[in-house]
Amino acid sequence: MITADFPAEDGGVFMPEIVMVIGPTASGKSDLAVRLAERIDGEIVNADSMQVYRGLTIGTAKPSQEMMSRIPHHLFDLVDPEEDFTAADYCRMGREKIHDICKRGKTPVVTGGTGLYLRALISGLVEAPGADLAARSEYNEIAERFGNEQLLETLRKVDPASAARLHSNNRVRIIRALEVYKQTGRTLSELQDEHGFRLKWCNSLKIGIKVERNELYGRINARVDRMIAEGLVAEVESLLSKGYCPATKALSSIGCREICGFLAGKTTLSESIEQIKLHSRHYAKRQITWFNSDPEMNWFECPLMFDSVTACVKEFLKGKPAD
Repeated sequence: MITADFPAEDGGVFMPEIVMVIGPTASGKSDLAVRLAERIDGEIVNADSMQVYRGLTIGTAKPSQEMMSRIPHHLFDLVDPEEDFTAADYCRMGREKIHDICKRGKTPVVTGGTGLYLRALISGLVEAPGADLAARSEYNEIAERFGNEQLLETLRKVDPASAARLHSNNRVRIIRALEVYKQTGRTLSELQDEHGFRLKWCNSLKIGIKVERNELYGRINARVDRMIAEGLVAEVESLLSKGYCPATKALSSIGCREICGFLAGKTTLSESIEQIKLHSRHYAKRQITWFNSDPEMNWFECPLMFDSVTACVKEFLKGKPAD
């Protein structure tokens, strides 16, 4: 087991204690995280890969201004839509922010639904070569001409293990796996198996929100309707008018890419809305599968008993094992 990162004032190793609020999209993570942070003198650290982008507020369901006014929020609105922001960038910035929060005597409350970001933050990342821009451009061109499924099929031929874990909509990660293989001659899944994600640099408590499937799907559908009512179409239209390409990572996210299709005349608005709901439900299923595979999760079923969640967190922060 490797330990890392931050020296303590006494010359030892400083091990931050962090609370993580985890769950699928529309499960109520932001609200629970803010309530917990208020109870334990905490600050929120974002772990959503789309909420790092500026200009995407409605489309990424960022916390409301009211929530942000109650508790300090960090790692939101970091980069413009065309900028490349990776899990490695997030890992570095997240650890620095957590260290800063702890130094000020506060408790970091990490919340989000991007499993890769959460795992990278806690356990580190595989050492792999940097971006190959020429290869990336080539693979993006293939996807534009023949579709993401063709790209995923290419990955299946060289790295079936990685391909099995990815959906065809996740073009960024498909291209990254192909890029690694092209540069190293080894599959990303091999490198991940060797790494084993054994880095230990903090003590973490993972609070998972479990919502009954039909209830979760109802929440997702209602959220999409709110996003449309609040101006999602105008938000995406504004970004496109500034010259941002629909193929950028930010605008290819669920919600934005379907509205891009509507604005390009490929679908009606009602068809795009139904696609957003369907794709969001599929994404939630993949999130649930990812989080269920983590033996460190402490699950709490909705409707949440907030006092029980708080008691679990306070026991952890006292250095005692959570029930």
